[in-house]
Amino acid sequence: MRETTILLPGYGPASFHNLTVLTFGTPGARPHIYVQGGLHADEGPGMLAARMLADLLATVEAEGRVTGCVTVVPAANPIGLSQFVHGDQTGRFDLYDGRNFNRDYPDLGDEIAPRIAGRLGRDPETNVALIREALRAALDDRMAAGPTDHLRLELLRLAMPADVVLDLHCDGEAEVHLYTQPASLDRMRALAALTGCRALLLAEISGGNPFDEAVVWPWVELARRFPDHPIPPACASATLELRGRSDVSRRLGAADATAILRALVHLGAVSGTVELPPPACEPTPLAGSEALVAPVRGLLSYAVDLGARVAEGDVIAEITDVVTGEVTPVRTRTSGVFYARPATRIAEIGKRLGKIAGAEPFRDGLLLSP
Repeated sequence: MRETTILLPGYGPASFHNLTVLTFGTPGARPHIYVQGGLHADEGPGMLAARMLADLLATVEAEGRVTGCVTVVPAANPIGLSQFVHGDQTGRFDLYDGRNFNRDYPDLGDEIAPRIAGRLGRDPETNVALIREALRAALDDRMAAGPTDHLRLELLRLAMPADVVLDLHCDGEAEVHLYTQPASLDRMRALAALTGCRALLLAEISGGNPFDEAVVWPWVELARRFPDHPIPPACASATLELRGRSDVSRRLGAADATAILRALVHLGAVSGTVELPPPACEPTPLAGSEALVAPVRGLLSYAVDLGARVAEGDVIAEITDVVTGEVTPVRTRTSGVFYARPATRIAEIGKRLGKIAGAEPFRDGLLLSP
């Protein structure tokens, strides 16, 4: 294991943050897998799973089993980890400008197209190497507007060379679920099965430029722009949601880390054999995922458990007016698996109350929560 530290500027004078990077195997070896936890710094399950994955990788590396290269960043957002309001950590949004730490990553496809025009050939591997070098140069040429943009660029520099990128998150309360793109689906099916995902959600563009799409979209975009030259999807990525915020335990972390390590075996980065379990779900479009919204304010209770399969018209939750006692049912408009909900039980009008993975798309525009 090689440990390196990237120094990030803070917002205040003479303030800095450390980004720790752990590398296993031979730098430059293929496949190269990149795993990070805690981009939303108030989400602990992914950080614990990434840290425990690093421990497992140290063991298999000592056994000579890391045949590719694996990069692990257990705590990908030291800026968010330093943010507290009245004793509570707030790591989803940058307190300086209010932006989501997992949004606003640059779309580099348009930016590098002029750099590679006229230089692409007929050999896919040569084209991949050319594009990766152009992506690296484009990131080096960009100027960060502030500390959080500096963090975004550093994370992209670490992830862009990888063949597979895994971004570990969690929801308020949730079943394990995974977001990925159609171009990445085949390389993510094993991970979904091994982690027991109850929802495998697909979208080419979910809106807001999240991290996982930023590392994949250039390959999709350039393949379309230059159809006469072979440009394979050289990077696959996913956001893996490891249950809810309170699901931080070494038992769950060890299970998640083991499942991810087995996925690395399946991807060929670690030697060994792995038998895949049957998948717990089939892929569904993110545009078919219903986000339930509170129509009234009050106290929130749920009529069904997470993981339940529900039908259109089912009552998912009930909101009780604390003054009048009136109860308002919240019904689903779609059928599917109830896979996520917030951790709090006080509802304001417009509060997102849960997510249901439906098979039929019916939404467009921004598909992710803010």
